[in-house]
Amino acid sequence: MITILFQIVEQLLGLYRWVVILAAVFSMLASFGVLDTRNRFVWTIGDFLYRITEPALRPIRRVVPTFGSVDISPIILLLVIWFAEMLLARIYQALVFGDMRALVL
Repeated sequence: MITILFQIVEQLLGLYRWVVILAAVFSMLASFGVLDTRNRFVWTIGDFLYRITEPALRPIRRVVPTFGSVDISPIILLLVIWFAEMLLARIYQALVFGDMRALVL
């Protein structure tokens, strides 16, 4: 049961990582004018990506200083997701295999 729960959380973190990457690429393409955001389908995709990623990116943007037009908050969020995946793997190893050395950072 615990293995299934950890695998679901791991898959969700991996999926969210790709959503953050897609949102960053979409934002870049829209700002350079490659994507026409007046198109209803394109706007719907952009709005969906914005609504999914903005709750996680907003606290990061409040803390991180701005670098002109460069937004590094998706990179920081990807690092946080990567750290959470590593921490999840260590907790899983400690719980399932009884290896408490995995919890020592």
